[in-house]
Amino acid sequence: MMGFLKVAAAVPVVSVANCSANAQEIVRLMRDADRRGASVVVFPELCLTGYTCADLFAQPYFLLQAQEALQSVVDASAELDVVAIVGMPVAVGGCLYNCAVVVSYGDICGVVPKTHLPNYGEFYEARWFTSGAQAQVNEVELCGNKVPFGKLLFEAKGVTMGIEICEDLWVPIPPSSYQALQGANLIVNLSASNDMVGKHAYLTSLVKQQSARTIAAYVYASCGYGESTTDVVFGGSSYIAENGAILAEGERFGLKGSLLVADVDIEKIDAHRLHQTTFVPQCDMPHYEKIKIALRQASKQHDVDRYFEPYPFIPNDERTMAERCNEIFSIQVNGFAQRYVASHSKCAVIGISGGLDSTLALLVAVRTMDKLALPRTNVVGVTMPGFGTTGRTYNNAINLMKALGVSVREISIKAACEQHFADIGLPLSDRSVTYENGQARMRTLILMDVANKEGGLVVGTGDLSELALGWATYNGDHMSMYGVNTSVPKTLVKYLVKWVALDGTDDAAKPYLLDIVDTPISPELLPADANGNIAQKTEDLVGPYELHDFFLYNYVRFGFGPKKLHFMAQKAFGERYSSAIIKKWLVTFMRRFFSQQFKRSALPDGPKVGSVSLSPRGDWRMPSDAQVTLWLNEAESINTNEA
Repeated sequence: MMGFLKVAAAVPVVSVANCSANAQEIVRLMRDADRRGASVVVFPELCLTGYTCADLFAQPYFLLQAQEALQSVVDASAELDVVAIVGMPVAVGGCLYNCAVVVSYGDICGVVPKTHLPNYGEFYEARWFTSGAQAQVNEVELCGNKVPFGKLLFEAKGVTMGIEICEDLWVPIPPSSYQALQGANLIVNLSASNDMVGKHAYLTSLVKQQSARTIAAYVYASCGYGESTTDVVFGGSSYIAENGAILAEGERFGLKGSLLVADVDIEKIDAHRLHQTTFVPQCDMPHYEKIKIALRQASKQHDVDRYFEPYPFIPNDERTMAERCNEIFSIQVNGFAQRYVASHSKCAVIGISGGLDSTLALLVAVRTMDKLALPRTNVVGVTMPGFGTTGRTYNNAINLMKALGVSVREISIKAACEQHFADIGLPLSDRSVTYENGQARMRTLILMDVANKEGGLVVGTGDLSELALGWATYNGDHMSMYGVNTSVPKTLVKYLVKWVALDGTDDAAKPYLLDIVDTPISPELLPADANGNIAQKTEDLVGPYELHDFFLYNYVRFGFGPKKLHFMAQKAFGERYSSAIIKKWLVTFMRRFFSQQFKRSALPDGPKVGSVSLSPRGDWRMPSDAQVTLWLNEAESINTNEA
């Protein structure tokens, strides 16, 4: 379903050296995984025998019992719609290997031996096992059948699965690195990692980092309760990660078998890899044979149980949010400082409306002057009241500039616009796009001319969300000499302004900043209502910015189609928006995103602050006359009655 794959990490209760009991526990968890819709279930290292069997591994009788136990697992799999990866010892050509056995639909699909064997302390595996790197055969007889053996990848329906075992993850170049470069987008790790103080945190970071470096989904299952505690204790760690993020983590130190289940997004992984031009096979790396397997994938929307962050540009905890705001603001300030110095500007000219975007740009300019040890009066704030300016925004603009100590200018655009409208024959009663855009261009004309007169630089205020939707007047607020907000989305602008308001540096400006945060977003190009309040609210016209920023992030970053975006938005926003409303604004987003590219193609310079940017010079290159037909057809075909 839309590229999602449900996977599971199983931690069985182990009975050391009791292969029959272990097989029963494995089958029980396989059935549970099948019942919960998992396509793949990963078991710990040597789970069929127990990892702590020590010298028992060298007994032929014991190895025979392990094969018989495996047969019962294989037989049980015939009735299940799940691929299981089980750990066990396998004798091949006079050597014993620590192996992962892939079982599916009553068959053994292949056997992958462990490459890197620990030889320290209690983990002296080289005493019993041979490294898979030394194997000279490519098949093994197991349960009466010859099956592939060695460096294998398993393919099915767009999923390529690679396997590594415990210590393989801890070495400088894990096998999964080579596997990923040869197409593996799902890596599974069968492990037996004991617990010590501090080790779990390090293991967590290893799993996260390897899933990030391989740009893959990573399923990790380690042995737990039941393993011998003669010298060490196994806590039964389990993780499901995706490209650097832990999607799910299992309980440690449980006394019962457990199953961790999550949906990984294979399409997202593949899309991310397309943007990484360095993610290519190397000529000197080991070759992996690819084995075809059958694999169930989610068939219905309700089969996917996964959390989608509704605000992908915004961290969901206060500490991280503060750190992120500080980092973004520092990037904006440093970017503008470089441009200000390099252009030999005498001042920075900014149009101040009393809205969020111009406020953030003003704060960046003010802090830039502080950083450069220049007077704040070098910032020339120009407020330009027009036909739609309300008392609230006007007063906030004036009071904010005074509180921040910048140079304040007020230049009304009413008379100039009336003269201009008369010159072009536009009646004053007209409320068309010409009426609105004429005001925006008049303001830009004023700012540019003031900057020329003062030897200054016009600072742009438009944000990333407006650029995505084309919600800017071409050669009006669309144009500047440096756009400091150009890659900051609307949903994040509010947090940045609030963060500055609360940082204690400019307490005099705090009340005005907080009121601006609470002011409805508006271009104020149409006259106020009878009560003097804002009549033109942007989100009533183009839709909620929180939805558009959600679409923007997932469309530009991963290239998801309309149906997937709609499905994800339903999951992310729950009952906040109906399916029909999400569809309505998704259609709007697609239509505007394509039709407004010509504005983005002529953007002024500005600093990139995050992973999504629409700069035509690097991050987003798109023909201005690209057709949106394919995307609109899919968006409009969405059935909003489906749950």
